[in-house]
Amino acid sequence: MKNIFFTTVFVFAFILQSQLYAQRFDQLDKDPTDISYLHNKKASQPLVKVVYGRPQKHNDIVFGHEVPYGEIWKTGANEATEVKFYHNMKFGNKLVQAGTYVMHTIPGEKEWTIILNSNTDTWGAYFYDESKDVLRVKVPVKTAKEIDVFSIAFMNDFKNTFMVLAWDTTRVNIPLETNNELIAKI
Repeated sequence: MKNIFFTTVFVFAFILQSQLYAQRFDQLDKDPTDISYLHNKKASQPLVKVVYGRPQKHNDIVFGHEVPYGEIWKTGANEATEVKFYHNMKFGNKLVQAGTYVMHTIPGEKEWTIILNSNTDTWGAYFYDESKDVLRVKVPVKTAKEIDVFSIAFMNDFKNTFMVLAWDTTRVNIPLETNNELIAKI
């Protein structure tokens, strides 16, 4: 009878402990995932979607220190940054087909190499395979007001549209053109 009692208490305690643990959250991600969209109009279907991790600045200098110059970078934190183009468009003045790609970068002091790669659903740049590059473009570096969290946003500057990569005082503006913009220029 004692064995049945202790077995019952043990099983009940195990079940209770499992239920309590299931309700617990581990530490929240220090580099959360974010999504940025480019829309033609506010209520329209998106043209581009970017899903990326947002690392925070930990040192006084990000590029050239936290993120080394001249080396492949996952362009964010955690999973590789993914860019989905809903239509064929120009990305950095090169035509890219509609689809989903991983975006890697090679930061430099004066210019960055932006890479779109077809090897999707990967962690960071660990599985980067240059043979799967869809395109590479070089974009100049600009400086602006310091921000502590890596961000990707879209900006319109008169008739031009850019995907902007921003962290610390570094800004990289990648030109974008949709079919409508290309047709309007003809």
